[in-house]
Amino acid sequence: MKLNGSEILVKVLLENEVDTIFGYPGGAVLNIYDALYKNSDKITHIITAHEQGASHAADGYARATGKTGVVLATSGPGATNLVTGIATAYMDSVPMVAITGNVGTSLIGRDSFQEVYITGITMPITKHNFVVRDIKDLADILRKAFKIAISGRPGPVLVDIPKDITAAVTEYEPQPKQTAVKYNFDEAKNLEEVAEIINNAKKPVIFFGGGVKNSGAGEIISRIVKKANIPATHTMMAAGVLRYDMPENLGLLGMHGSAVANKTVNDADVVLTIASRFSDRVALAPDKFAKKATMIHIDIDLSEIDKNVKSDYHLIGDAENILSKLEGLIKENKHDEWFETINSYRRDIPYSTGDGKLHPKQVMDIISELAGEDGLYVTDVGQHQMWAAQYLHHVKAENFLTSGGLGTMGYGYGAAIGAQIGTGRSHVFHITGDGSFHMNMNEACTAVTYGLPVISICLNNRALGMVRQWQTVFYGKRYAASEPDRVTDYVKVAEGFGAKGYSCSTAEEFRAALEDAMKSGGPAWIECKIDREEKVLPMIPGGGTVDDIMYE
Repeated sequence: MKLNGSEILVKVLLENEVDTIFGYPGGAVLNIYDALYKNSDKITHIITAHEQGASHAADGYARATGKTGVVLATSGPGATNLVTGIATAYMDSVPMVAITGNVGTSLIGRDSFQEVYITGITMPITKHNFVVRDIKDLADILRKAFKIAISGRPGPVLVDIPKDITAAVTEYEPQPKQTAVKYNFDEAKNLEEVAEIINNAKKPVIFFGGGVKNSGAGEIISRIVKKANIPATHTMMAAGVLRYDMPENLGLLGMHGSAVANKTVNDADVVLTIASRFSDRVALAPDKFAKKATMIHIDIDLSEIDKNVKSDYHLIGDAENILSKLEGLIKENKHDEWFETINSYRRDIPYSTGDGKLHPKQVMDIISELAGEDGLYVTDVGQHQMWAAQYLHHVKAENFLTSGGLGTMGYGYGAAIGAQIGTGRSHVFHITGDGSFHMNMNEACTAVTYGLPVISICLNNRALGMVRQWQTVFYGKRYAASEPDRVTDYVKVAEGFGAKGYSCSTAEEFRAALEDAMKSGGPAWIECKIDREEKVLPMIPGGGTVDDIMYE
């Protein structure tokens, strides 16, 4: 059949079982929006307040559902407004297809109205990107985009479509849904050697990152940990892969990780690292990271091997595939003496409860209690993000969404919207700080328009908390630009958008507000007034080691 480019785009989306996209219209994509209008019974389009919010929504949708997120924007500023969201997805290996319009092919390169070279801009932050120059190539390019986004290490792909291509007509032939290219592991000899090293270890530890969520390897890791009695620790991106209350789970590793996790890795004789890139927030001093250990690194991306931390053995391939083979080679074991040593490393960070103030841990404990084990949490970036990673009762990896690699303030609201739309959850808990919240609070109009039960919990210390914490410790308390002292009335602003608003200063007030917000069934904001001096602890300074852990 003969179709125009916009109709072909819709057909390929349907081929790949896309039923929801996020975006914002504009001149260069009007033909596409016309085709979407005609197919609104098959594909739901969610219009956000800003293209960045749309890109974060597609990201949150993808992380929460395991599907590929799709975002659509017009040319020029519409396209450039996607950049932060695309980079966020790239750093955290999130499958996304970003579709941008552009000026007609005859106008490209002439500084035309709303023309920008978006493929050049996004080249470093996409797995691949395309410019469609011929209508005959459109369907195949779109199909390639979906395949690339989900194959190997997932990530975003951008397709730039000039306006005349969206109107041009060509033959369309349907094809099946695109499936991921599998990169399976078959180096059996190396696997047996690695298993023997693990079996003979006296002080083993498993360390895993966010790639475990993509591979679906969490259950296998849990079985190996229990079978061989091996302690485990994780990056922020992998919170929830193991239950928070699992005895072998030592919690977060790195700059704001637990003392027990950092000291265990430091003293281990074997470290099995799975799907982690050893970022500078984990391996703060790469040349000193786990120097007593034989390092085994499993990763799907060859470029991550020996990039930050040198490995003695590496296994390249999908983590679930490799671990499914390794599991049968690992023997049952007990490491009682090792766990006695590990328990001696434990150190709690005290916090006040009897002073009448509202403290971050109280907030996280109450959220965890009321949300239950199915609570879906989305954070922004800053102190609140670390407190959420440390204190929420994580039990499911897909239920904690956060910007890890790029550290994008303003990520949370859009991502929470996408996650709620994708999962249909009765509540999504958006945990934010006053700094991050001011960046994209405009997405409240999206939550209200679509009646989404996204509850935004804002820890308000009237400061850019993490910046201020560093200035306290390292810059002699010279608080340059970190105390904006905004006087935003969160209750009034929420109500102005059409959402419910609450403000609280005690744990009792917060509990009552959250209970009421959850009953309301719609979008709500809860301001939690916390002390400006609250710190994220413990903390290892950049470039430091376990010898530099700060507890106060």
